[in-house]
Amino acid sequence: MKIKDYIENIKLELTGGILNLEIPDSTIEKVVYKSLKELQRFIDETRLITVPFASCIDLSGSKVSSVSRVFRTEGFNGDTTCGDGRKPSTVIDPMYAQTWMAFTNGGTMYNLQDYLLNYMSYNTLLQMRNTTSTDLAFKQDRYEQKLYVNCATDTPQSITIEYVPVFENVDEVKSDYWIDILLKLSIAQTKLILGRIRSRYKQSSALWEQDGDTLLSEANEELASLRDMLTTNSQIIYPID
Repeated sequence: MKIKDYIENIKLELTGGILNLEIPDSTIEKVVYKSLKELQRFIDETRLITVPFASCIDLSGSKVSSVSRVFRTEGFNGDTTCGDGRKPSTVIDPMYAQTWMAFTNGGTMYNLQDYLLNYMSYNTLLQMRNTTSTDLAFKQDRYEQKLYVNCATDTPQSITIEYVPVFENVDEVKSDYWIDILLKLSIAQTKLILGRIRSRYKQSSALWEQDGDTLLSEANEELASLRDMLTTNSQIIYPID
């Protein structure tokens, strides 16, 4: 959703398309971005980026709020390339390369038994590597905007970083869930502002009254409910910025 879509939805919710708001669209836009800033602490919509491997990666040029996971993009066979220039995603299996040579003699090849035992040990090693190196250990330094990645063995050429971005524009939020939360939070914040404006002065002898107190009550209840829901359902696996 674009910012104009948020503004139109907020105005429709508060006016029904009949009344006029006493605040301009520019003020509503500020309210939406204020709500986005508050929502940044809870949002867990992630992005993926692939970068060359380094033990220390500079994040100052990226809009990274918090890093959640770091994956290997290429294994220890990543130095070679395919015929079309792509890098292979799998390791060459020595058993596959030697199958014809090993069994064309009817299984009587010299030292075949030792070869098979070594191959089973090799497969066990691959399973251990696959189990222990799915994600890489890392430490994010937010003050210096650095990412330190620990890789003891099998250093890859590239790694893929899963991170929560810093949302600077509302149209960067793509998840329907978070779009809905942002819209509800913006409506409640707009109600709060309108309630304070309309309850600033009281007309005791007037034939009609403003709904400022009602809006204030609704806004406080909605904001308390939304903030409680966000706190209760926050994803603790994603670091809070």
